[in-house]
Amino acid sequence: MGVVLFSIVVFALVFCIVLAIGVGISAPRVWTVVASVLLATLASMSVHIAQQWEKVVVLRFGTFNRVSGPGLFWTIPIVESNALRVDCRVRATTFGAEETLTADLVPLDVNAVLFWMVWDAQAACTEVADFTRSVELAAQTALRDAIGRSGAAEVAIKREQLDRELKRVLEEKVAPWGVTVLSIEVRDILLPKELQDVMSLEAQAEQRKKARIALMEAEQDICEMVAGMGEVYADNDAALRLRAMHLLYESVRETGGTVVVPSSFSEGFGDVLGDAAKEALRTCGA
Repeated sequence: MGVVLFSIVVFALVFCIVLAIGVGISAPRVWTVVASVLLATLASMSVHIAQQWEKVVVLRFGTFNRVSGPGLFWTIPIVESNALRVDCRVRATTFGAEETLTADLVPLDVNAVLFWMVWDAQAACTEVADFTRSVELAAQTALRDAIGRSGAAEVAIKREQLDRELKRVLEEKVAPWGVTVLSIEVRDILLPKELQDVMSLEAQAEQRKKARIALMEAEQDICEMVAGMGEVYADNDAALRLRAMHLLYESVRETGGTVVVPSSFSEGFGDVLGDAAKEALRTCGA
């Protein structure tokens, strides 16, 4: 709208100036109006503006001459023409592949978004008729080819790898058009209901397998520790009895109950604990 408004303002301004000059020199009114319209049209065809994000491809006698913009620029009326205004900002294009067969013959629906931009306005104008539509179709083709070379599980799990492969393939295809691919991100992957159930069962089985392996490793560590403790207690009978006393004490402390200790329980500690500890055990048992 800004470009159109600028052209209208230029036309109106030149028309008024020429008409005022014609009236001032008393020229015939009809010729004054005709001259005003002609000069105003030539002026609006000569001066142009391009927005900050725009590049304008200028042709001279039908051949490429230059790329103008952004800002104010001039062209020669009739001799030169503005072939294409190219938006050089980053664009986001959504595309997808419906019911595309994978390498293991599973139909998938995949949706993705492409971030790209035009870096060479001349190539975008002269090498391809409609670069926007061409980029979208090339992205869809690359997505279908990538899905066809992979299995359903690989497509569903390895999204980042699929993104990188699509970006590499698409860059090679669109580079001659003056287009660069910034990134491709797969958004949705829709699997058939039956395959979703199968993959869910497979994932559950894998998690149970990992849990059992972790439990077996823990049991192995415990067995090794118990075996080591058994060797220590086998060589020291007093340590084994002290450990039994400690376990008994911990049980009483946690439960808050009362344990009756037979007087014979302290017989084996006479040579280790002494008379005072032995008397304490008798008191505890009482």
